[in-house]
Amino acid sequence: MELKKLSISLVVVLVLVLVLQILSAVDFDPYRILGVSRTSSQADIKKAYKKLAREWHPDKNKDPGAEDKFIQISKAYEILSNEEKRSNFDRYGDVGENQGYPQQQQHRQFHHFHESFYFDESFFHFPFNSERRDSSDEKYLLHFSHYVNEIVPDSFKKPYLIKITSDWCFSCIHIEPVWKEVVQELEVLGVGIGVVHAGYERRLAHHLGAHSTPSILGLINGKIAFFHNAVIRENLRQFVESLLPGNLIEKITDKNYVRFLSNWKKENKPHVLLFDHMPVVPLLYKLTAFAYRDYLSFGYVYVGLRGTEELSRQYNINVYTPTMMIFKEHVDKPADVIQAREMKKQLIDDFLSQNKFLLAARLTNQKLFHELCPVKKSHRQRKYCVVLLTGEGDKFARTYEAFVAFALANTKDTVRFVHIYNDRQRDFAHALLMDDEKYWGKSAVAILERRNNVGRVVYKILEDAWKGSEEDNFMLLDLLAQLRTDPGLLSSDTVLPDLNDELAPVFFLRWLYSAIEYVSDVWDSVFHNNWREMMPLLSLIFSALFILFGTVIVQAFSDSSDERDSPLPQKEEPNEKNDTAFSKENSRIPKKGFVEVTELTDVTYTSNLVRLRPGHMNVVLILSNPTKTSLLQKFALEVYTFTGSSCLHFSFLSLDKHREWLEYLLEFAQDAAPIPNQYDKHFLERDYTGYVLALNGHKKYFCLFKPHRSGDEGGTMGSCEDYDPLLHTGEARGKSSCSPGSKQVKNKLSKLSLWMERLLEGSLQRFYIPSWPALD
Repeated sequence: MELKKLSISLVVVLVLVLVLQILSAVDFDPYRILGVSRTSSQADIKKAYKKLAREWHPDKNKDPGAEDKFIQISKAYEILSNEEKRSNFDRYGDVGENQGYPQQQQHRQFHHFHESFYFDESFFHFPFNSERRDSSDEKYLLHFSHYVNEIVPDSFKKPYLIKITSDWCFSCIHIEPVWKEVVQELEVLGVGIGVVHAGYERRLAHHLGAHSTPSILGLINGKIAFFHNAVIRENLRQFVESLLPGNLIEKITDKNYVRFLSNWKKENKPHVLLFDHMPVVPLLYKLTAFAYRDYLSFGYVYVGLRGTEELSRQYNINVYTPTMMIFKEHVDKPADVIQAREMKKQLIDDFLSQNKFLLAARLTNQKLFHELCPVKKSHRQRKYCVVLLTGEGDKFARTYEAFVAFALANTKDTVRFVHIYNDRQRDFAHALLMDDEKYWGKSAVAILERRNNVGRVVYKILEDAWKGSEEDNFMLLDLLAQLRTDPGLLSSDTVLPDLNDELAPVFFLRWLYSAIEYVSDVWDSVFHNNWREMMPLLSLIFSALFILFGTVIVQAFSDSSDERDSPLPQKEEPNEKNDTAFSKENSRIPKKGFVEVTELTDVTYTSNLVRLRPGHMNVVLILSNPTKTSLLQKFALEVYTFTGSSCLHFSFLSLDKHREWLEYLLEFAQDAAPIPNQYDKHFLERDYTGYVLALNGHKKYFCLFKPHRSGDEGGTMGSCEDYDPLLHTGEARGKSSCSPGSKQVKNKLSKLSLWMERLLEGSLQRFYIPSWPALD
């Protein structure tokens, strides 16, 4: 009986919850709340939302119900501003997080009531806003401009962990305790934290590729990576570690510490050794190495590992206290050391920021020059650079060591010591030394002060070459002392060129690194990031593959069909293929060493034109007796490359014998360009020499080439669509540049080869005639 009563009670509770859900859904109408109709545009909805939000904002409206009203307004706008949610509300009346399900599926929203009494969040509409619930996130809120201008550049110094949240997100409440714990732990280590409210920063949420809430993502070096595991502390910590490059810190033992510390000269960086009793490199050290990777090289010594005893003994390391040492030009003695039972980020940053450069760093690029030798900002903030201009090799080792020793003994905030290799920075060295003979093959020291960002400096060169002797040291020390009271001592000025980037990889390596980085980004995007962001790329790839394979398959079937349907060579049956079928053979190598050109006469007229085989064309040159030799030579040169096609035949027509036949054909080309009336008194004086006709005897059409006129800019390619008024002869011919001189006559056909290409392509205009006239 008691069991039956319990079952009845559970059923009653379920019924009440369902009724409350239905009443809540019926009561909440976003259109009514915003005061807009169901056909309103997004502009009208946004305008109504802004007006109501200003009116009911809790900070401006002191009404007790203003906060609840503002929540309803925000929720209504969140639904109606999203086309998908708006469509689901119009169809199903659902305003919860799980929209888009038909009414018959809503019974599944309580995931087995008997299993811990779990209900989906869409059953409940609590009157709270996210700002009160997530007050700790306020200082981490990101806006689009802030993200683009500050967060992305800063991600090259530290990784960011970003949470995407929104109002009415019940899952966001579930992860809140874990998120707060992780934020407190990682922020003190140097990880950047960000929160994006998807309801108010839709543009930023879309830019990040976050299409659901809650979402957690990482940002490093301007690249985004999504977190896909369970939201627990260890998973989030491992996710942040996975964002960092794997080669930031090298494991150091007794066998490799000398090699590691000796790389300072090659890398032009100080080297840092971290001594700790943890077998795994702490996350704090990894984050520090990432932040200072451009200035320092890091190595980690696990003092509890066998094989590090000699290293610990040589540098007198306390194995129970974390220790950090910085080595510069001398590998046997650290330049600076700190020890602390608890290494804090602030302590490490202060320590490393004071030791980012070598005692006498080599200027290897312009960026390093700007950092070591900044521009003078005021008289009280003068920065002098003492530059050693030297060479490479053992010959200059003594002078360089003496310069480093001087720098170590005279380190000051206002003076920086640097050096360059003359052979690698020739322009820079020439601007200071001016190819003075006394410095050839020797080292020199210059003191300079930068005056602006475009390279202007004032400087002074030590009179004698730098040998590193005591006399040189005293002279340089005296000069620096005089500069404190008399800055005008730097009497010379010049404009220095930009330094060459000595450490930049060669082009092939840069290309290889870029390719590897691109492939890595694509791989991460496909297998780890949001699939919606990859859909356009995947669609493009599959479309290209489909087109490629489709083209191959169609071409294969087309070739096999052509082979089956092609007639035998000895049969001369009419071929009704495309008129430009001969273009398939236009790339054949000429079969003969000459061009066979026959004269078109009444004897050859029928075989060469009227009864020409289908698909074949006769290219006819129009000439006169005076121009015959010159035009035939030029014609042969222009068409020689096309003689490999068996579908083309070449002939010439005498204008003196068959002018009437030619003029009859040209009357059918009057739609391309006006032909003078036959009663024109100049009609019989037209000069048709150099014109070329491509005659298709079977289809009864022709294409026309107009000769090139001497003096035309760029020339004119005579095509059927470019047909112009014909050239005059007689008196006009004597004044024209198209006189029958040999050179001018040959120039008429200078564009014929291009016209032939268009003929083979089938792109020329065709002029049809009812029948071929007789050739008298």
